[in-house]
Amino acid sequence: MRLLKQLVIVFAALGVLVGALMVFAFDVIKIDWVAFMEIQDSYGSQENPLPVPAQSIPVEGAAYLPGMGEPVNPVPADDVSIARGAELYSIHCQMCHGENGQGNGTVSAFLIKKKPADLTSDLVQSKSDGSMFLAITNGIFNPDNSLFPEVQFSGQMPPLKENLTVRERWDVVNYLRTLSAGQ
Repeated sequence: MRLLKQLVIVFAALGVLVGALMVFAFDVIKIDWVAFMEIQDSYGSQENPLPVPAQSIPVEGAAYLPGMGEPVNPVPADDVSIARGAELYSIHCQMCHGENGQGNGTVSAFLIKKKPADLTSDLVQSKSDGSMFLAITNGIFNPDNSLFPEVQFSGQMPPLKENLTVRERWDVVNYLRTLSAGQ
């Protein structure tokens, strides 16, 4: 009888211990251990990325130096660059600026206050390569933030520096030079 009581107590203690371990093992009660990746300084999906460290230079080199004027196009406008630029334009720009760059893309119908620029116009084509590169890199800013007030971006054209590498932006500039009003 006494042995039976001791066995019941031992099995009850083991049952409580196993139950407590299962609660923690199946995250019923979650404890943030120091080794968990989500509690370190980083960002998750759909969060703004951390700022670039001060005085750092991208792997592909500096795109331009602020305060030093417009950059000069280092990429020759050969067939390879223009073909690559055309492909990138169709992916990142065509929905707003249209197939021929005339500002009549599928998204432009929904933009009421400010339509996309006609990239074939004399005004746009008279801009320097560096000016076009900076517009693609930094976007076109809209100071009154009336287009999309619920969105953090407050511009007429979003910056594409996160989407396109420096070389790809220059390829798009080279392609834009091939657009003309006659197309």
